[in-house]
Amino acid sequence: MNIGAAAAASGVTAKMIRHYESIGLARPAERRANAYRDYGERDVHDLRFIKRARRLGFSTAEIAALLALWRDSARPSREVRRIAERHVAELEARIAEMQAMAGTLRALVGACCGDERPDCPILDDLAQGVV
Repeated sequence: MNIGAAAAASGVTAKMIRHYESIGLARPAERRANAYRDYGERDVHDLRFIKRARRLGFSTAEIAALLALWRDSARPSREVRRIAERHVAELEARIAEMQAMAGTLRALVGACCGDERPDCPILDDLAQGVV
């Protein structure tokens, strides 16, 4: 199938398919005699895998490692689990950081009168540069 059909079948845009090929995440497609890319079912499965992994927030390097493990039928599942556990820990740390940011902003919004006066605790806090 051509890149448009592969994009439709996988849910990954043609632009992203080309990008994944250029960074080595997806295997370069076979070429037809007319030099057009020719994708097969394995390519579509790989693209779906990449799309799902991206939606779960895995980095490109993590996805590459997971793809390699997925393709290796003799893989130790502990390697997959290690990557996933590390990713969960990173996500939880980011969530905690975002919750702290939201709490700070809620407090600042609560302290701001939001009226015609120029006094603004939100701007005062930002100007201080305190983290």
